[in-house]
Amino acid sequence: MVALLNRLLLGLAFTRLASAVPYNTYDGPGFPACHDVARVYEPTTVNEIVSIVKNASASGTPVRASGNGHMWYDTMCSDDPRTVIIRTERVNRIFDLQMGANGRGSVMLEAGATFTQVAEWLHERGASLGFTLVNWNISMAGAIAMGAHRSSLGEDSQVSSAALAFDIVNGKGELVHLDRDQKNTTWLAATTSLGLLGVIARVKFEVLADFKVFANQQILDEDDVLKSDLFAAISPFVTANYWWWPGLKKFHLRTYNPVPITRAGEAFQNTFSVTESEANTAKGLLNSGQNSSIPNFLSESIFFTLWSAPNFRDKRTNSALLLWPVHGWAYDVLIGGLYPDQKPQWDFDLRAYTFEIAVPVTMGTQVLRRVRQLFNEAALSFKPVTSTYRSGINIKFGKPFDSLLGQTTERTGIVKGDWSKGAMMFDFPSFRPNTGDHTRYNEQFYHKLATTLINEFPARPHWTKCTRSVIQQSVKNLDAASLAEFKKVRQQFDPKGIFKSVVGEIIGVM
Repeated sequence: MVALLNRLLLGLAFTRLASAVPYNTYDGPGFPACHDVARVYEPTTVNEIVSIVKNASASGTPVRASGNGHMWYDTMCSDDPRTVIIRTERVNRIFDLQMGANGRGSVMLEAGATFTQVAEWLHERGASLGFTLVNWNISMAGAIAMGAHRSSLGEDSQVSSAALAFDIVNGKGELVHLDRDQKNTTWLAATTSLGLLGVIARVKFEVLADFKVFANQQILDEDDVLKSDLFAAISPFVTANYWWWPGLKKFHLRTYNPVPITRAGEAFQNTFSVTESEANTAKGLLNSGQNSSIPNFLSESIFFTLWSAPNFRDKRTNSALLLWPVHGWAYDVLIGGLYPDQKPQWDFDLRAYTFEIAVPVTMGTQVLRRVRQLFNEAALSFKPVTSTYRSGINIKFGKPFDSLLGQTTERTGIVKGDWSKGAMMFDFPSFRPNTGDHTRYNEQFYHKLATTLINEFPARPHWTKCTRSVIQQSVKNLDAASLAEFKKVRQQFDPKGIFKSVVGEIIGVM
């Protein structure tokens, strides 16, 4: 009877059967997160996830869980065509909100609940996710698995830092419960698990009473940042980041802090949405920059001008906000999402390559100055490169948080670098041409940049925003003891090794 029930559950959850088909990133067809997968399941309950994993374990079938999407490259699975995907987005219950008199509380989240779903659900009930935020389209469990973070040196902003407990479906198909314990190696592995311990089925998540914030932005000359104390500039704010426009030698500094809840304003931030006409204009200009640098510098100037004004609307009237600062509810201002009359840029074939690494914030200006040298060298060789992304190059920050594989952990082993003040994240997206072989103008520059930073600094990769090559080059900068400890925990959770990925293979924890 139990076996029959399991087969029925699998039948309900199973959505596709094919031989060696790609499983795509959020960018859609042509952008595989996994080159070849055998099946994609869409369960609706935690029990169905358990049944799928049990059957996979019995047959030795490779498994990967997939949320709603923040995967840029083909590193999510192993290159095994037997792999099955468990899409979690329909397992998305939010329940059991508990708030204390001190303005802190907790809520239960299932595997596929996205930031937007959770933030809106909490807002309706007078609560918020605080500063442990991610992009609007990412599942919270997926953000925990990949070590995602908001930009802050003063607040705990890695999503894992707000986890109070996990229920993980391990490699045997068992539901394992873990409570927060920052001195426990298993917990330190689970808080940046890369999906290699199993499927995070439920999370007990710490929340705050709802609050309002301001967002402000100022324009700085490049030298004002490259010669500054980054920690002193960023740490006074609950979250802050720079946008770098290297062709113009300018920065935008975006800052946020709480304001009284009585403060007027309901601003809503646009993160990735554009109109069709905007997208077509941008594509035409950016594609013409594939073989000439001039359109790229023109694009940067246009984007800089557009980004200098608030990318916010009034949520009540949908009218544009024209002046800084803006004010509104925390999740609307800190993250926001899509405007109601627009679509995400990738729906219009505006796509990007990306490269993100973390370095100690105390080395931040040294890294940025080295990047400036590389820009200058490209210009001297008559192949100048600049930013080709709508918001420039993103410079983010992370407060230290202890996990074995997290970008902001202070665990360094023999790798040099003082991470005690936190990390600076250098996040360089660039337009992917739609024409020809999709290479960028002076394509070699981007590869030289990555190799230079990895070789000259203790750079750590972002787990879903780096290519296989970048992750391979970065292994020497990872703490060997932490990798060894993670591998031990993984063997306990997944003795048959069914939860596999290219990343896990590259860093040697399989």
